[in-house]
Amino acid sequence: MVRIGITGGIGSGKSVVSSLLEVVGIPVYIADTESKLLTNTSPMIRKQLTALLGDELFAGGELNKRRLASAIFNDPEMLKQVNGIIHPEVNRHFSDWVNRQTSKLCALESAILFESGFNRTVDVTVMVYAPLELRLTRVAARDGASIESIRSRINNQLPDETKMQKADYTIYNDDRQALIPQIQAFLNRLI
Repeated sequence: MVRIGITGGIGSGKSVVSSLLEVVGIPVYIADTESKLLTNTSPMIRKQLTALLGDELFAGGELNKRRLASAIFNDPEMLKQVNGIIHPEVNRHFSDWVNRQTSKLCALESAILFESGFNRTVDVTVMVYAPLELRLTRVAARDGASIESIRSRINNQLPDETKMQKADYTIYNDDRQALIPQIQAFLNRLI
């Protein structure tokens, strides 16, 4: 089975590309969704995060997202420690998921594919690229967030240029080039 890693910055259209892959029968593991689920349900993650950040992190039985966010915000070392707890469990979960798939291709969507090391668990990587101004407009419309807060989130991600250099393939979601022919060309190269 060929494992495709899909990445891109916030508002680039990773989810659109993932949805189009699913339409043609390619199962897609959404790392962000699964990571949030695992952070709440994995006894291993809960135990390690509690040891790191205290029992209050799971007060009431569920993850206190605000407490976690405040612990890692502007603290790169704490973020690294938290990621060191969560990412290996997500990676294991992804591997188990892959083993249950029956298709010839499957995909992993992750905004932090390279930063997390998830790129080492896939066979080929795809960067979904959109110009910054278009991304800002998309995210502002989708989330109702301010341009300043979106820029802040973007500045905390690996730059698009770096992702493009690391990726095996780039799909342009710039509202000028049609996505479906690009995805088909990419899949034809794989097959």
